[in-house]
Amino acid sequence: MKNYIKIASVLLIMTFSNCVQEEHEKKVTIQVDMNGVDNLESVGIRGDFLPNQWRETVPMTDHNNDGIYEISFSEKTAVYAIEFKFVKNNKEYELEGKDNRQLVFEYKPETIVYKAKYNNNKDININRK
Repeated sequence: MKNYIKIASVLLIMTFSNCVQEEHEKKVTIQVDMNGVDNLESVGIRGDFLPNQWRETVPMTDHNNDGIYEISFSEKTAVYAIEFKFVKNNKEYELEGKDNRQLVFEYKPETIVYKAKYNNNKDININRK
């Protein structure tokens, strides 16, 4: 009986260890509206999907000077979601004491534009293609 349990355990482990989700290309642009934010010197983002996960701010840019900063990236991944927060002046996290922002992916290739307003977790617009 012990041998059957061992064999069943090994087969179960082998079955679940071979279940790797397929990776899909994710092209993501994240935009944040900083209009009306006082004492603004720089805007960046920190999150669990960046190279130095939460330890380093990655700068966002506003090329056309309209007050909307953005960052784009492309990654082939099987992750379900990413979490992040916008950072003002490399030290002030938005949404102090509130949950991180989360972008949930679908299980397919996607092009996503995530639009938000700084320090506001209600007015979010997510366009998917």
